[in-house]
Amino acid sequence: MATEVGNIFVAAHELKSPLTILRQLALSMDLEDEMSLKDTRDRMIQVSERALRQVNDLTKISRLEDGLFELEPVSVRAVCDEVTSELRYLYRENHRDISEKYTNKSRLVIANRDLLYSVIYNFCSNAMHYSDEGTRAEISVRDHKGRVEIQVRDFGPELPTKIWKEMKHGWISEPTSVAMRPGSSGLGLYIASKFSRFMNGEVSAVRHRDGTSFTLVLPVSAQASLFGE
Repeated sequence: MATEVGNIFVAAHELKSPLTILRQLALSMDLEDEMSLKDTRDRMIQVSERALRQVNDLTKISRLEDGLFELEPVSVRAVCDEVTSELRYLYRENHRDISEKYTNKSRLVIANRDLLYSVIYNFCSNAMHYSDEGTRAEISVRDHKGRVEIQVRDFGPELPTKIWKEMKHGWISEPTSVAMRPGSSGLGLYIASKFSRFMNGEVSAVRHRDGTSFTLVLPVSAQASLFGE
């Protein structure tokens, strides 16, 4: 019971942040000129869309065992392309960039497309929010020990040791606020862990001096082998 209450507290705390930002932006609109109003509107849309995604993901977690999310062959490159296509504009607006590097021969993985999209989107969104201006986030896909590895490299503050150690074991047991990465990072990693475990995948993280690499590893679809991609 205590753990459940703690989880709710962390989720509420992190979802409170975008609401606070929206309130501050709304209050500032009366003092702005036309150009500034456009910038404020765009920021409000970004913040609200991100918050809505998190609420939707939390709803999905409660429905994972209801049989709504079937696992099937999914083109991992296509999902990555969709995520980067959606986020590229936001990256540019925030003076950042994102690139892709695909070297995987096994292009189909066993996953749920919606859940896979959420995990990759979350990693890339975090990379945008927690990297320095002028940096480029890197999303890469490669074959690794008979599975497919999807990695997102960001250039922000390093993960605290507690979170890093949990991700080394492929699982975040509960949503935990990440001190150096405020906002949705802790909650997002928890969501990614839940979705990846449901898809029989694993998440992990590697700390660098100038950021973090978040990784999702998924099983290869037998269909890819049978039909040669």
